[in-house]
Amino acid sequence: MLHGKVALITGASSGIGALTAQMLAAKGAIPVLTARNAEKLRDAALGIRGEYVAMTMDVTDTGQICGTVERIMDKFGKIDILINNAGYGIFESFDRLRIEQFADMMDVNYMGVVRCTKAVLPHMLEAGSGHIVNVASMAGKIGTAKSTSYTATKHAVLGFTNSLRQELAGTNVTVSSVNPGPIDTPFFEKADPSGNYVRNVSFFILKPEKVAGEIVKLIERRKPELNLPRAAAAGIKLYQLFPRLADKLTYRWLNRK
Repeated sequence: MLHGKVALITGASSGIGALTAQMLAAKGAIPVLTARNAEKLRDAALGIRGEYVAMTMDVTDTGQICGTVERIMDKFGKIDILINNAGYGIFESFDRLRIEQFADMMDVNYMGVVRCTKAVLPHMLEAGSGHIVNVASMAGKIGTAKSTSYTATKHAVLGFTNSLRQELAGTNVTVSSVNPGPIDTPFFEKADPSGNYVRNVSFFILKPEKVAGEIVKLIERRKPELNLPRAAAAGIKLYQLFPRLADKLTYRWLNRK
């Protein structure tokens, strides 16, 4: 099912982006790894067994994105899968975050998704098929303290994904969201440099191999949404139905930053 599929992956220099590339390649797909850091990108590509391409690309630069998409189209003539994975977070209280930090996080986490989708979607529509996978977060469904900026970006990604799915109904272009809880990746080197949050949620933290494997399954099955861990899906429904009650019940459990 995935053999020969060309998959453009952003934020592929580490974590679930790099692992998803490896797993797709193992199934015969051709991952195109992109990230800003060329050295880290080369290191990530070492784990791939099979055909791949690695290109430096900044998701805040429309020109770079369009140039990368053109190069992929010139080489392969198609982009079957787009995985919008690039993003970062800073866990800090609202009053300590600068306006510039809010703007930059939104530029990377949300507008990066918009820019990449804008560049790739016309080729998918012309081909009559495709799959766009946007890596959001549980934070996009449940807000917690010290993540106002990050949570807002992921709410934006989820809103964009759900709306675009409606727009593209009947086009054979699938739009999916992946909403994981905390994952044991380099993400926390910037988000939580003290390591306090990671220690506090160590019982709950997801293995990156598990998340990457579930993303590959989602692509194979063309599912519209994936929530991880799966037990959290029930909590999300409770929160959406009874937000004030859920806040009271989950405040101590969720606010571990």
